[in-house]
Amino acid sequence: MDARDFIKRLWVLMLTVFVDMIGFLIVLPLLPFYAERLGADPFRIGALVSSFAVAQVASAPLWGRLSDRYGRRPMILGGLMISALSYVMFESASTVWLLFLSRFVQGVGGGTVGVVQAYLSDSVPSADRAKALGWLTAATSAGVMVGPAIGSLSAAYGLIGPGYLAATLCVLNFLFAWWWLPESSSEESGGRQQAPRGATRQVVMDILRHPKGPVGSLVWVYAFGMMAFMAMNGVLALFLERRFGVTEETIGWFFVYVGGVSLVMRTVVLGPAVRRFGEVRVMRGGALCMALALATLPFARDFVELALAVLLMPVGTALLFPTTTSLVSRRAGENRTGLVLGVQQAFGGVARMVGPLWSGAVFQHVGIASPFWLAAALMLLVSVFAAVIREDTQVDSDSVEGAPLGRLR
Repeated sequence: MDARDFIKRLWVLMLTVFVDMIGFLIVLPLLPFYAERLGADPFRIGALVSSFAVAQVASAPLWGRLSDRYGRRPMILGGLMISALSYVMFESASTVWLLFLSRFVQGVGGGTVGVVQAYLSDSVPSADRAKALGWLTAATSAGVMVGPAIGSLSAAYGLIGPGYLAATLCVLNFLFAWWWLPESSSEESGGRQQAPRGATRQVVMDILRHPKGPVGSLVWVYAFGMMAFMAMNGVLALFLERRFGVTEETIGWFFVYVGGVSLVMRTVVLGPAVRRFGEVRVMRGGALCMALALATLPFARDFVELALAVLLMPVGTALLFPTTTSLVSRRAGENRTGLVLGVQQAFGGVARMVGPLWSGAVFQHVGIASPFWLAAALMLLVSVFAAVIREDTQVDSDSVEGAPLGRLR
């Protein structure tokens, strides 16, 4: 595949995830307010946020394995249609339990994140993978910037409910991807070899047994970084409501600011940073930025101080997560990219499940600032762990097939 064809596919994929993220973020910031109206307390709101991750944990490795066997495109299309169904369920939910069900279904659709990353990894040289993943996540950041504003406006003035609007966007996105998104280049070049039976379990056990291995260490950095990030997200709307009087009609503008910073980071800063400092150093810098953001956010007394404290969060996530995923994809081994990225997303799914649960409980029973400080401490530990990861670790192509990931060098 020549460079022009790849660029075309990248733009199609970026537009697909952009529209998908708009739909996702139309709904997500409104979830705590909807749940409160139905009688949910902060702990149950945290559990609602976590329920999305429960379904991701169950579905991500399966999505990855199916994409290795049948292709990335069918799995991406399937995830879009499942997401559309979940948004209809969200809008029509009349109890907290129906909100839980809608979030669970949405998590199944969201389990294709690893498939999207694998699609990109199929077609990009390893040296350019972090930059390409940065552009892909930049598209999601643009969705983060646009979606919440649409959701808040729809909640305040819209003629159609936010959930129905998100479902409509998903259906249109499905039609667009069906027409314009081809199968990834790995499929075109002769098909994928299936991973052997039990490969998912082997990958999981190797990560557990060899946490300092080339792949295992990166998966743990990703997982605990995601746990801290989602712990913040689980209580952020409630914190802003209590401290600054933010409502469902105004919270979207907060996400516009965060998404805008993230978009600039991923399109302008990430690529040059990786070229100058290397992926591992950029990853470490991202972890430190996230720790600083989480530690300083509770001290904000007005919107100016809040904007300054929050600034480091999209900077940190833009540096941490794309580089970590890029390194995992390069060290996964031939014909196992989708599988290993799916397992990484499953570990991230556990983190997305656990983070909002404990942050909601701490928010309710200890204090509204405590979850942010605990998450900051967790990110400091992530930074220490990331310091032992080497920039020059490489996968030996002669030992990829069937070898434990924790022992690859």
